[in-house]
Amino acid sequence: MRLLLIRHGQTPSNVKHLLDTGAPGPGLTPLGQDQAAALPQALAGEKIDALYASTLVRTQLTVAPLADATGLEVQVRDGIRELIAGDLEMRGDDEAAAAYLDTAFAWSGGDTERRMPGGETGAEALGRFDTVVAEAAATGAETVAMVSHGAAIRMWVAARAANVDVAFGASHPLGNTGVVILTGSPDDGWEALVWEGSPLGPEGSSPEEDGGPAGEATTPAA
Repeated sequence: MRLLLIRHGQTPSNVKHLLDTGAPGPGLTPLGQDQAAALPQALAGEKIDALYASTLVRTQLTVAPLADATGLEVQVRDGIRELIAGDLEMRGDDEAAAAYLDTAFAWSGGDTERRMPGGETGAEALGRFDTVVAEAAATGAETVAMVSHGAAIRMWVAARAANVDVAFGASHPLGNTGVVILTGSPDDGWEALVWEGSPLGPEGSSPEEDGGPAGEATTPAA
């Protein structure tokens, strides 16, 4: 299966750098609406067979233009919502952002019993995302697009893609409506092909990505 993981468009909380992970969450800014409207053209080369979005409003607003363009019904699933910030919710300081992403990438590295302060464990977060991916794979769809969230996508890809390690996922933020493309299956595993427009090699990097903006790893991605 070809899996397109798409981060939602810009929200007011993104502009303010807030860890806004609660439901139903904010809508999109005017720029976010433009980003969503541009997705059908940006993905025109993909023959998408199924569309998924999280239960948070921003992903459903982002996927709507794709649904209109493809004629596909959007499957809304809680499992691909953003990593729940717990006690860090609505904080925008560097300490909170670092704690959030440090925990998320500890999960990617295998420390799945670690808990987000006041929130979920890695086993819970990975399990719910895995469940939706497995559901999509079971439909037999060849290409599936899922509109999800920045930290959730980065954490899951770093945990599940054979060629993306924790260091790469942590040092490569995903912009609004950025896309990670993978191929594989729940049984055979996953390989990342493209990270936000840049092809990935077997080591989880390309010449363009080497020396990426590691200092941005603490930017909230909700």
